[in-house]
Amino acid sequence: MDRELQLISSLAQKTGSKIVLFVMDGLGDVACDELGGSTPLEAARTPNLDRLSARSELGLLDPVLPGVTPGSGPGHTALFGYEPTEHLIGRGVLEGLGIGFVFTDRDVAARFNFASTDASGNITDRRAGRIDSASAAALCEKLEEAIPSVKGAQITVRAVKEHRGVVVFRGDGLGDRLPDTDPQRTGVPPLTPRGLDAASEVTALAAAQFVEKARALLVKEPKANTVLLRGFARYVPLPPFSEVFKLTAAALALYPMYRGLASLAGMTVLDAGVDTDAQIARLKASWRDFDFFFVHVKKTDSYGEDGDVQGKLRVVEETDAKLVPAILDLAPDVLAVTGDHSTPCSMASHSFHPVPLLVNARYVRYHGPGGFGETSCRTGSLGRLRGRHLMPLLMGYAGKLAKYGA
Repeated sequence: MDRELQLISSLAQKTGSKIVLFVMDGLGDVACDELGGSTPLEAARTPNLDRLSARSELGLLDPVLPGVTPGSGPGHTALFGYEPTEHLIGRGVLEGLGIGFVFTDRDVAARFNFASTDASGNITDRRAGRIDSASAAALCEKLEEAIPSVKGAQITVRAVKEHRGVVVFRGDGLGDRLPDTDPQRTGVPPLTPRGLDAASEVTALAAAQFVEKARALLVKEPKANTVLLRGFARYVPLPPFSEVFKLTAAALALYPMYRGLASLAGMTVLDAGVDTDAQIARLKASWRDFDFFFVHVKKTDSYGEDGDVQGKLRVVEETDAKLVPAILDLAPDVLAVTGDHSTPCSMASHSFHPVPLLVNARYVRYHGPGGFGETSCRTGSLGRLRGRHLMPLLMGYAGKLAKYGA
């Protein structure tokens, strides 16, 4: 536990107040010509967020550092109050935890995408057309049955959601210092697994064999004819959220990776169902049992990565119409609305741009100008914060931090 967390932990105190951290994944964006120079968040019809912003404090968050483009792992690690430069957790472990996989100290996990390649072996679609979860699950079963092991490791393959899966390499002497095999662009072949130290080179050889065998098995698939490996990692738990912040925390996320992040922090991961209605129902049913809720929406990021401006705008509007009122009806003492990173539609990828932030609580000092968007947040009273400093701020607003010093 670093010095900042030690300080917060020493000041944290149990109270009856409730905090909601509401994360719209990939929320931030940049000016879109299609929207007349507005962002999807600014152009969307969001009467509930707009009214809320008029009695809240606004600002911008840098998930890691200014100019640094964060992955979803570091982005959420920071939002949960941890230093993302000290706790870098690979997506393999996060996805595995999200589907309930039990790791051992002999495991190295990698998240993979099913992907499409052409006859020359160049990537044509990094997500295989976002194939549905049932199709991906059938392909994962096929891979696990046909590839029980490779040289140096036993193989476990699990479906996650849509085009995503997890492969776990179990064996002795395996390292996890491997770059991704996903080049993050199309028109080029996948990268070859490569270890950055001797132990990781053992893993790289096993990973290369797995990929080769997977390609041979998938060669006749119309879309998902290869796999791209990302986020090699071992399981290393974070300092428990309950010990650091003295909070009884619950997570409501539809996608496994975000359940995995919450699990790594020691939150209670609730079954949020498969859609917003089920997520709302579980939030209401669990309201008395916890004093901190992490509520997550994924599709803002998905549409951003697809470059779909109207899709991202539509998700923001749907969220404002259903999930935001449901949260407000519960009257949390502190509510934060933000994202884990920006995903501009024009870039179709994560970016370094800071993320809009809204904090609503009884003792806010300045009210916002009205309207929740990148421009209004730029001029908000909270200014520009590091992501990891959000949790102490929310704790302060909730009356959960004792005075520091005499």
